[in-house]
Amino acid sequence: MSTLTAPAVRAPRRAWLTDLPVLLVAVVWGASYLAAKGITTSHTVIAVLVLRFALVLPVLVVAGWRRLRALRPAQVQGAGVLGLILGGIFLLETYGVVHTSATNAGLIISLTMIFTPLAEAALNRRTPSRSFLAAAGLSVLGVVLLTQGGGFTSPSLGDFLILLAALARTVHVLAMARIRAVQDADSLSLTTVQLGTAVLLFALLAAAGTGDSPWSAAADFGPAEWAGLVFLSVFCTLFAFFVQMWAVRKTSPSRVSLLLGTEPLWAAAVGIALGGERLGALGFVGAALVLAGTAWGRRAA
Repeated sequence: MSTLTAPAVRAPRRAWLTDLPVLLVAVVWGASYLAAKGITTSHTVIAVLVLRFALVLPVLVVAGWRRLRALRPAQVQGAGVLGLILGGIFLLETYGVVHTSATNAGLIISLTMIFTPLAEAALNRRTPSRSFLAAAGLSVLGVVLLTQGGGFTSPSLGDFLILLAALARTVHVLAMARIRAVQDADSLSLTTVQLGTAVLLFALLAAAGTGDSPWSAAADFGPAEWAGLVFLSVFCTLFAFFVQMWAVRKTSPSRVSLLLGTEPLWAAAVGIALGGERLGALGFVGAALVLAGTAWGRRAA
């Protein structure tokens, strides 16, 4: 009897040993919106992005130097294109979170889970199922209510920028699937080139005088700002990337995706509990509809 039941007891424990780090990634990603909002102003967006990724890029280069050197020119070029899109995503997200709440940012960005299957269906000339279209409609209605606060008003600039970031994430996902040169590229090398391209983009924008320079922004940082920057760099970027690579080898990509899909929940929880943000009655209804719609859409897709 004991020899039959022991494996059944150990298997869930082994699964949770894999699931917990992935869930922790979702938590830190959810908290990243409030962290970015706490250390960034409209004048320091570029500077913070340069500092955030310049801190982790050398680690990625050293960790994957051999595989990085083995990339073919076409793979480097394809990864560079993806890196430009990725840079645009971070610019939209960071400027967006400066002008809206961390709660709104985390929930609106989850619309990527709806936009991506819709875009893929359009490219493949397929009609999405009725249940998926209903889920998409529910999510959009949720975003409309979420952005109203105490009454029906125009969405903020930040809400609009985060919505554009969700669309840019969709473009990034589709580009990764359609750029043939990167299909067989090593994931660590691919990410390193993408981040390197994004940092180069941010550095060029900083050199052009777009906001404060990274050096002046860093000089004005206090302990709280440096802690926020380290959190974004080490936990939300470096730790998150390596956990994803490790988890996909230990479990299924769908399980990893499901756990990472809880990010909007943590963004809302952190924004309300630690950021003192308030949604109002309409906002809470909208948040519930966004979460329900994206979860339903994920299953329907």
